[in-house]
Amino acid sequence: MKKHPVYGLLPLALGLLFSCQSADTTSSVQTDEAAGLASFSEASYRTYVTALASDELEGRKPFTAGETKTLAYLEQEFKALGVAPGNGDSYQQEVSLVEIRTTADPSMDVQTPKGVQRLKGREDYVIWAGTTEPSIQLQNAELVFAGFGIVAPEYGWNDYDGLDVKDKVVVVLVNDPGFYTKDSSLFKGSAMTYYGRWTYKFEEAARQGAKGCLIIHATEPAGYPFAIVQNNWNTGKQYLDTRANPSYKCPMEGWLSQEAASRLLQAAGSSMEAALEKALKPDFKPEPLNMRLSTRMTTESQYAKSYNFIARIPGSEAPEETIIYTAHWDHLGIGKPDAKGDSIFNGAVDNASGVAGLIEIAKAFKSLPEQPRRSLVFLAVTAEEQGLLGSAYYAQNPIYPLEKTVANLNVDMLNPFGPTRDIVVIGMGQSELDDYLQAEAQKADRYIVAENTPEAGLYYRSDHFNFAKAGVPALFTGAGIDHLERGKEASSQDQQRFVSEIYHKAADQVTGDWNMEGILSDLRLFFSMGRRLAYGAEWPGWKEGSEFKATRDAQQGTR
Repeated sequence: MKKHPVYGLLPLALGLLFSCQSADTTSSVQTDEAAGLASFSEASYRTYVTALASDELEGRKPFTAGETKTLAYLEQEFKALGVAPGNGDSYQQEVSLVEIRTTADPSMDVQTPKGVQRLKGREDYVIWAGTTEPSIQLQNAELVFAGFGIVAPEYGWNDYDGLDVKDKVVVVLVNDPGFYTKDSSLFKGSAMTYYGRWTYKFEEAARQGAKGCLIIHATEPAGYPFAIVQNNWNTGKQYLDTRANPSYKCPMEGWLSQEAASRLLQAAGSSMEAALEKALKPDFKPEPLNMRLSTRMTTESQYAKSYNFIARIPGSEAPEETIIYTAHWDHLGIGKPDAKGDSIFNGAVDNASGVAGLIEIAKAFKSLPEQPRRSLVFLAVTAEEQGLLGSAYYAQNPIYPLEKTVANLNVDMLNPFGPTRDIVVIGMGQSELDDYLQAEAQKADRYIVAENTPEAGLYYRSDHFNFAKAGVPALFTGAGIDHLERGKEASSQDQQRFVSEIYHKAADQVTGDWNMEGILSDLRLFFSMGRRLAYGAEWPGWKEGSEFKATRDAQQGTR
């Protein structure tokens, strides 16, 4: 955090004059903040979130009519507030994507030492194409167990040491070794590192030249049940268009259910327990499974443009310095009907709640009588559900220089269960923004807590991560559980029910029992943090030990 020196030797008269002016300014700022906080309205927020999660927007999937309607709605609301376009005279930033729609064979044959096992698509495994090749054939492709599929020199770890995986399919475990050992000296102990994320596993397998990568699913280390993975069966997946700068990707990517993987390992004379025991050893060596896989996929590829939405309140004194609020506008579109016949994945909590929050926060800033010193940007990004693509594109093609971006405040999945005393910081200890949030929470008689499942790797699963990788201090929060009226146990049960019954399902809709006060109280904290940064001159930094600190430190000389 950049601080300004205090000069204690100024003349007394000047000091008294300054004190009077400071008192007046402080009073004015506090009044302004109170007015902004008072502008938050359950009625307006409910209007915004209901519209964004309506059937009319068709689940807000990129490349669909739902995208067009969503962007039009956002432009309408920000214009009504008097918030200017954020990309010149446009509210949109073009994002070049490709959608690859995979049709996989309904089964996969695996030749094992004990004969052929036929695995059922979607039930036993989920695969998709990582490339635009129209037909991908795997015929007797060798399977190799590569432990966690990690190459991490800083930890002295290389699961691919001495292994040639060309034309082979690697089978790897989810998460990283620290999760299983709980040893804080091994990676980050129970807290997942990026090496534990499924996206990293595919990236590393591609760097190694593998033809395919299958991750063995397990609910606890993955952070979600296999049912979430099953949503990827024979659907379209989107990627950034890399034709101008192509790089190798595995033709086949996917997951094995834990049950299917256990059957295969048993047929190879091993077990899940034995495989894990081997993989946890620092001197682990990858080994063939003496099995060969055969299956086929066909693809249809569509290159198209999606769009980030961006609006801006310009600063009065330092407009080039920017605070960016983010939320992802996209969701899953229309999918397989549920038991009630509903096929629209409305994505109310995930993440109409956050996008509606951006509108509400913008409304609060527009209610203030004075223009902020720095600029405020409201960035609703596309294709988060496809791998944080919209924010990745912005980080690679920033409209406002990243070295002059003060902070990113990411709003993703707000709390519809009612007000809590606490608010959860995902990835606590990364940046000084934790301290800013703690200060604002204390003023509201609340407190911050660290996430209770750091092993799930949530810090790597929302759009702030792309800003963090680019050096920008980024804050991501989760819903608290210390409910003002119902206590922690009931609140925890609410969240568990949401994950098991609602998350990424057609059931994620705005309902009459949503308690908006929990959402509004969290949004007020986001507003207060942004107001402090936008009307001040501080530069929050990364804390010692953060893997993102070096990148930010290198940017300081370019401000």
